[in-house]
Order: sequence, then structure tokens, then C-alpha cells
Amino acid sequence: MTEGKWDFWIDRGGTFTDVIGRAPDGGLFARKLLSENPEAYADAGIQGIRDHLGVKKGEAMPSHLIGDVKMGTTVATNALLERKGDRVALLVTKGFTTRSRSPIRRGPTSSPRKSSFPNSSMNA
Repeated sequence: MTEGKWDFWIDRGGTFTDVIGRAPDGGLFARKLLSENPEAYADAGIQGIRDHLGVKKGEAMPSHLIGDVKMGTTVATNALLERKGDRVALLVTKGFTTRSRSPIRRGPTSSPRKSSFPNSSMNA
């Protein structure tokens, strides 16, 4: 806990962003915002912090009141699992192939019983 300051934990999902704030007195508070709401705000995480601190639109963010901000997201992971978004490629140099041992998962769940690697030499 950052003494005398607010700490924030932000979880940005595809639909909602959750912002948990810990007040200087240790109290915990939660806000849930739409991840995308361009008519109301540019960024849900920042808006959640503004809401916790009571900062109105157009007012400067009081950075002296903010301690730690930690953020996580599943947006990219979900896009990969759902096979949405642009196609990408990973290029590596010779000798670096063992670093990318991510299996190709097939099946209805994200925890398949059997995984396979695209390069059979990696299945050893």
C-alpha cells in the first residue's frame, strides 16, 4: 500500500473494465465501466481512476494522490483463442525455435486434452 495515496488495479476486458481502488485509509472500492464508450471517455481505466478520485471531465488528474496502478487485460488472449483480428506471423532465427513452444490448441475449450505443435521436432 502506498502511504497517503490511492492504489488501483485495473482489469480490461473486451466488454467491461473493472477498476478496484484502495483509498489511503485502506478502504476498497470497485467501479465497472464499458471498455469502449467513446461518447463518454477515451479510456475506461483512466476514467475509472477519475471516478474513484471524484475528478470531473476537463479537470487535471491529481497525480500526487495516485500511488500504484497495475493493469491486466485478456483482450489479446481472447482474440487469439477466438481467432479474431489480423493474421500475424512470428519469425525467429535458427537455434531459437525451442523458445516458442506454444501449442496449437484444437477443440471446444481453451484447455484441450491434446495439444500439437506446428513443427514435429518440437513434439519431443
